[in-house]
Amino acid sequence: MTRDRLAAEQRGRRGEQVAAWFLRLKGWRIVGKRLKTPRGEIDLVARRGGTVAFVEVKWRASSAELDTAIDTHRLRRVAAAASVLSPRFAPRGEDVRIDVILVSPRTLPRHLVNVWQP
Repeated sequence: MTRDRLAAEQRGRRGEQVAAWFLRLKGWRIVGKRLKTPRGEIDLVARRGGTVAFVEVKWRASSAELDTAIDTHRLRRVAAAASVLSPRFAPRGEDVRIDVILVSPRTLPRHLVNVWQP
């Protein structure tokens, strides 16, 4: 792995840690992290009450860059992975949704709720 790729990976992991703590402060319990499926990857899975959120986390160096960090293609991959993992994390028919958390230095994370219907 190149030095640039390694640095990007470390920033992404740090962003996921920030997002997980942010969700915990909002009353969510983190029940899964960095889950890979044949159809895509889920950064975080969170549960609060009867709701399970599959969360895509995006970290960028500035908050302005976050405006273009997520697109339909990425959300489709997250939705495909969520459909594979839903039976595992929502076996009793809990409400399932896909959220996005946008993270950048020196700003509060932005939580976009229910951005895609799986």
